[in-house]
Order: sequence, then structure tokens, then C-alpha cells
Amino acid sequence: MAKRDYYEVLGVSRGAEAEEIKKSYRKLAIKFHPDKNPGDKEAEEKFKELGEAYEVLADPQSRSAYDQYGHAAFDPRQRAGAGGFGRSGGFHRPEDIFREVFGGGSIFDELFGGGGGGREASNRGSDLRYDMEVSFIEAAQGTEREITVNKMDECDVCHGSGAEKGATTKNCPTCGGRGQVISSRGIFSIAQTCPRCEGRGKVIDKPCGSCRGQGRKEKTSKIKIKIPAGVDTGSRLRSSGNGEAGIRGGPSGDLYVVLHVKEHEIFQREGDDLICDVPISFVQAALGAEIEVPTLNGTAQIRIPNGTQNGTVFRLKGKGIKNVQGYGFGDLLARVVVEVPNKLNSTQREKLQEFAELCDENVHPIRKGFFDKAKELFGGK
Repeated sequence: MAKRDYYEVLGVSRGAEAEEIKKSYRKLAIKFHPDKNPGDKEAEEKFKELGEAYEVLADPQSRSAYDQYGHAAFDPRQRAGAGGFGRSGGFHRPEDIFREVFGGGSIFDELFGGGGGGREASNRGSDLRYDMEVSFIEAAQGTEREITVNKMDECDVCHGSGAEKGATTKNCPTCGGRGQVISSRGIFSIAQTCPRCEGRGKVIDKPCGSCRGQGRKEKTSKIKIKIPAGVDTGSRLRSSGNGEAGIRGGPSGDLYVVLHVKEHEIFQREGDDLICDVPISFVQAALGAEIEVPTLNGTAQIRIPNGTQNGTVFRLKGKGIKNVQGYGFGDLLARVVVEVPNKLNSTQREKLQEFAELCDENVHPIRKGFFDKAKELFGGK
């Protein structure tokens, strides 16, 4: 089924300002949020559609690409026709986009009445970001790295409960077990997360002395990150549950690894294609030759026809970068650079001069054509 226009999804015009787009997303995201519509598959799909539309239109660069190329701008199979714009990391989870827009935490209590989803959000551990530098070859071929992260992790003593052994829980005396406190402001009553029990409705009579009742402590963790082949600078990898541990058994946040790819001495990348400048001699260009060119997996042979000009590009199908979303491989574009000989000795100069004297205009048709056009430009002089 064809995707709907992102502006239509958010109910805004194509000329809408950023604030109008955000305001419309907030309104519709609340309406179709899964916590508001439990078990409603249609609402769940609309919520995902809203997240994808907002993620594209909220970013000026991706919005510009969408305005120019439509959905093709983010389809790797059509990337060449869409100016090479692509999202190598794919779209983020709709829940993450919602949390980013609304700020997370207590906003869930206010929107959804302090139910299980809100309490879970208030106890959820923070997401973490880790910036990783990888080599060009690692990014192209994929690899696995182990990283060290200092973060809040589950307490070894209470195993995340926040309670001493044998401790009991009771209803929070501040909120009476409701998890919320209600305050009146004029004619309005406002429900907020209870500051004492933090929305759980229960308190511990003997908090864990090791973590002071938090259920977590700062630790150094080693985490293995699998880097798929084809990633590029800016790709964001999500390691689920490897963010900070939640408070007193709350769900852990996620770890987001943002990649920065080093430049390569030989290869340049353009989408999934590789570009490589290959030097050849004047003689090879004039007479033709068989040469070797480097690839990511060794070398490949290409035939240089006689009379090849500087800058001619030879395409080697499937010798480029593996598409990160599994749509095959790009190509290798070998661009020849004719190297002009220098530091000639007297014999070499003499022979080259003899060659030049033997040449007529038929040997250099490009040069002849250029000067013929120049003469026409200046009236045949």
C-alpha cells in the first residue's frame, strides 16, 4: 500500500512553519497513543505513521529532500535518483520520537492519568549516547566492538529492588497509595506524580543502604556493539536495555551509538558507491592497457582502451558498499588520472620531442576542436 503524504498525515500545509508541525504532531500523537487506545491496531499504525512523518518534516534537511523527491528520498533502492539522500540508520521508534517531543517523565502522568505507562516512564532509566569512531573499512564491511560505559546499573546488593533484605512495603502516606497528589488551582484540579513514592504508590520501610533505596549504583560496564556493514557517519545504532537502569526495578533505558567514519586514503564514498582515482601513465592512456584497481576485497582487472582521456570513469558493478538495509551492493567507480611524466633525462626529452614532431592535428582531435571553436568565438582570427 502506498504511503500517505507526510503533510497530509500531520494535517498541515506544505508551507507550514516548524512550530505548527510540532503542535499538530503533539495533538494527534496524544489522540492515537497506544496507552490511550489499548489493543487498537489502527490507532497503533496511525501513531507510527505520525512519528515517521514528524521525524522527516521536523528536520530541515530531510524535509527539503522530501519536498523535492517525496518518499523516494528515503528509499535506498531509489537513492541514486533522489540525489543520494538517505537515512542509513532508518527511522526511530515512534515511542522515542514521542518522548523526545514531550520531554518524557511526568508528562506521561499528565497525559495518561498516572496509569501504569506513566509510572513506568517515571521509573525508566535514561537513554545514553556514545560517540564511536570507526575506520572506513569497518564501516563498509561491518565489525563488532566492545565499549566501556560508566552508567547507573542495577545494585548488586538489593538486585534493583531498593530494599534491604526482609524489608516490607506499605502504601505511601503522602498519596495514600494512588501514586498521585492532587492540588487545586482555582476551579482546576491538577494531578501530579507523588514526590515521595515517585508514582509507585508504595514506600519501603528499610531502603537498601548500598544504593540508598534507588535500586541502582554507578558502575563501569562493558557492552558489545555489532556494527552492520554499510553504515556511514551519522548512523545511530540502538542497543536496547543498555542505557541506565531504572529506579527500583524500573525498565532500563537504551544506549544509542552514533558513528563517525574516518576518511580513507584511496576510496571516497557516495551513497553506496565507491570512487577511486587510479593513476595511469601517458603511454597506457595512449596505447591501452590492462591494469589492476583496488577494491574492498582485493583487486580487480579493468581494460584501458587506447586513447583513454584523463578523468574517464570505469564502473565495476557490485564492488561498492553493501547497503545497510540489505538492498545489495553499490558500484566501484574507477576514475583514471593520466600522470604527466616529469624529471625527464636528456634521452627521454629527445624521444618525446621526436614524438611531438611526428604528431599532427588528427592525433589531438579534442584540442583541434577546442581551438576551432575559439577562433569562431573571436571572429576567425
